[in-house]
Amino acid sequence: MANYNFVTIWKLNAPLERVWAEIEETDQWPEWWKGVVEVAELEKGDRFGLGSVRRFTFKSALPYSLSFQSKVVAVEMHKRIEGIAFGELDGVGVWHFTADAQHTIVKYNWTVKTNKWWMNLLSPMARPVFEWNHDVIMKWGGLGLAQRLGCSLVA
Repeated sequence: MANYNFVTIWKLNAPLERVWAEIEETDQWPEWWKGVVEVAELEKGDRFGLGSVRRFTFKSALPYSLSFQSKVVAVEMHKRIEGIAFGELDGVGVWHFTADAQHTIVKYNWTVKTNKWWMNLLSPMARPVFEWNHDVIMKWGGLGLAQRLGCSLVA
């Protein structure tokens, strides 16, 4: 298995509550996040989403897609959402939210291992391409979120 550790930062000139609401509402991601093909609820969580399990399918800039399940294991309202992933990817993803007077800063830490045999086989040579591909998908997300919120993606 190939291990990856990604950090993405989105800085948006939008209120934290609105940014939180869009990211928390994962079933709506395909409406605004290019590359998110499908989000399917497999298990319902509590009223904050804790314990919920969803299957995500992402289509990348490269000619492949990845599907994995994610279970929400921690929620700190307007501060943090943590999920564990399993399936074609295994690992942990954590959304961190902070705000200043004008911006909401979203930091996403994604530490995963790939389970697709061909990705693991190619990883020693293709790692920079896989990392670039991840960055493209996350940029699509930041731009789509900014458009949905009617604001700018500052960084």
